[in-house]
Amino acid sequence: MEQNLLNIGFGSSVIADRVVAIVSPSSAPMKRLKDDAKEEKRLIDATYGRRTRAIIIMDSNHVVLSAIQSETVAQRYAMMKEGSKAKDVP
Repeated sequence: MEQNLLNIGFGSSVIADRVVAIVSPSSAPMKRLKDDAKEEKRLIDATYGRRTRAIIIMDSNHVVLSAIQSETVAQRYAMMKEGSKAKDVP
């Protein structure tokens, strides 16, 4: 089984098939989500000290922080999904 890795910036990747949502961190509910995940030790900080620009929610209930814009991560995800669909067609 091939697992596609989604580049979330600065050498970090997540398994694309396990991504539930890619959201912007600017709203109050997303800040609460991040704080709750940190408290429950479900937070993975992949920003390398940079400003958080995207929050990626995984199917394992982990919350991953990225320093790449959420729109950019979403575009990479969409391109990856389109590429995998093209491989499936005989």
